[in-house]
Amino acid sequence: MDIRRKIEDGLAASAFVKLLLLQRQADVIEAIGLRLAKTFKAGRTVFLFGNGGSAADAQHIAAELEARFLRERRALPCLALTTNTSTLTAVGNDYGYDRTFARQVEAYCRRGDAVIAISTSGNSPNVLAGVKAAKKAGATTIGFTNEAGGKLKGMVDLCLRVPSTDTQRVQECHMTVGHLVCDIIEGELFG
Repeated sequence: MDIRRKIEDGLAASAFVKLLLLQRQADVIEAIGLRLAKTFKAGRTVFLFGNGGSAADAQHIAAELEARFLRERRALPCLALTTNTSTLTAVGNDYGYDRTFARQVEAYCRRGDAVIAISTSGNSPNVLAGVKAAKKAGATTIGFTNEAGGKLKGMVDLCLRVPSTDTQRVQECHMTVGHLVCDIIEGELFG
């Protein structure tokens, strides 16, 4: 296959999955954006976590909310639990890797807060443990996952399920949805 064909096929596949996402998940995206806006209006905090590329997505979304997305506005209390290497390695060493997010959720998450758990497969043990801890704390739980949803889909209050099981397509859509949610939040809070 020549390079030009790879490019065309990749972009076409990405666009197709995003069209399916529009058809199947627009209501879920709206609900997620409005729920998070309500969380911030109440003065609560949003926490995000995931592994690998999903960790990067968690950090990216948190930065858009804490710093700014499209509007000049006050900072929003939002934190990616993937950034403190000392905590991640200490928890991993002392309690096991599966507890890396749950332990931080136990430390910081309170009733009325929200968590966004990102897992392409929906089955990452440390992500699932983080969701379980968030539910125990009384937080709203939101999952970003693939079409199948894994175990995550049944654990969270709201679940974005990208209509694909191709990891690259799922991750591309997670970031697109992250930007859409940031736009909804800024619109709801700051006009």
